[in-house]
Amino acid sequence: MAYVLWVYPRLGTRPFQEQYITLMAMHLPLLAWAGVGAFLVADHRDPGNRFAFLIKSLEVGIMGGLFVIAGGLFTGITVGLFEALQVSLPELVMRLFIAGGGGLIPVVATAVIYNPTVSPAGQAFDEGLSKLVALLMRVLLPLTLLVLVVYIAFIPFNFRQPFDNRDVLIIYNGMLFAVVALLLGATPVTLAETSPRVARWLRLAIIAIAALALLVSLYALAAIVYRTAMDRLTPNRLAFIGWNVVNIGLLAAILLYQARTKGGDWLHTLHRAFSLATVAYAAWTLVVILATPWLFGVERSAVDALPPEVQSIVFENPDPILLKCRTSPPIYLLDDGEKRWIDTIETFTARGYVWRDVKFVSCDALRSIPDGEPIPADAGPPPQP
Repeated sequence: MAYVLWVYPRLGTRPFQEQYITLMAMHLPLLAWAGVGAFLVADHRDPGNRFAFLIKSLEVGIMGGLFVIAGGLFTGITVGLFEALQVSLPELVMRLFIAGGGGLIPVVATAVIYNPTVSPAGQAFDEGLSKLVALLMRVLLPLTLLVLVVYIAFIPFNFRQPFDNRDVLIIYNGMLFAVVALLLGATPVTLAETSPRVARWLRLAIIAIAALALLVSLYALAAIVYRTAMDRLTPNRLAFIGWNVVNIGLLAAILLYQARTKGGDWLHTLHRAFSLATVAYAAWTLVVILATPWLFGVERSAVDALPPEVQSIVFENPDPILLKCRTSPPIYLLDDGEKRWIDTIETFTARGYVWRDVKFVSCDALRSIPDGEPIPADAGPPPQP
């Protein structure tokens, strides 16, 4: 958190800063979880213990969700009772009540689920919530398989939707993360209490869902890469491209290991696939946290040399920064502290620029920005606004 607060101003533009802070709200807890996992499996680095840690993490998440529901009901009833008595709690008290309760949820959920005196693989998985979660996940496998089949069948009729609609693409990615979580929860820790027939059908269902999810993942990755190529790379797009690649790698590893495995060893290779994916998830989380500000940062000295009204535009808007003054027709791209003249509307359109991104500034401010190489480079001497 200290690193994030120190480095995020480097992103320079407000949209990228907001994207980075939003990403950190998801990635910092994930990194904290990875740190806990690294500590717990430090002396038990085999795939079985890593997988057991993942299953217990899933159970903690579900238990935390139950506590959120209970805490929300308790908070609502408490506030309602005080309002009925015409007693208004101070805002500070309410903040402490909500923040304190929210902070207690992962602590209490972990205390209820996890036994710290034994290794992850030594935890109880055949009773209470553990047994209920595993049963629920396996019941959902055939329903998920049916949904994926229908989903893929309808893709040809709505092929362009995720390419053109950001909200549809977000739904796709959310669904894929849910499918990965389902595959994790449905995978048993051991086959000791599972009959050979049930184990065989469970394996086939996991393979089928992994194969269909892999197709949808490739489709979603193609859509986000296309949208990035047509527009620009942003912190959000970079993060989700990475997550898609990790998910695709996990699903491909599941299928590859299962294709090479025969007999009862299939569960061990499945644990191995999830174990490797855990390392990849943690590594990508660290990359997003550490590298994003440096990949999308702006050169502050170049920005400080610009006129104040142009500095404001640079800070409030992501690239590309397109500038124009009202009394002059030329349009310029601001690039590394220089203005680059775009020679024609055809060139403007061919580069994917749109008119709504053009920002108007005074001609004096525009003239004070040094000229850069025109677009294209052989366009000739740039006109002055």
